[in-house]
Amino acid sequence: MNASIEILPNMTCIRPAGRLDFEAAATFQTQVDQAIAESVKRSAPVVMDCNGLEYVSSAGLRVFLVAARSAKAGSVAFIVCSLTPSVKEVFDVSGFGRIIDVQADFATATAKITGA
Repeated sequence: MNASIEILPNMTCIRPAGRLDFEAAATFQTQVDQAIAESVKRSAPVVMDCNGLEYVSSAGLRVFLVAARSAKAGSVAFIVCSLTPSVKEVFDVSGFGRIIDVQADFATATAKITGA
């Protein structure tokens, strides 16, 4: 799994790609924790654009849950967007779509942040 993190003026964008499984979860969790900590310092929302995420396991879902809780504790928005069909199915079956703000695509997520 690969992940890119962009610190933009009005948000932090995290883009995971590949398979978020048990082996990748710990490293990705560390990256996400650092990105959210930086966002909290700047009071900037976090968008996780999952367009390139092919698979997510239960260990990967835990990364999303911890990230959402950390962002909430730091009073910054956390939005997940662009779920691929297989990842969306995991979110739907697990109920994560009800506890994490999931938007259809990056444009919708950023519009929600900016109020546009």
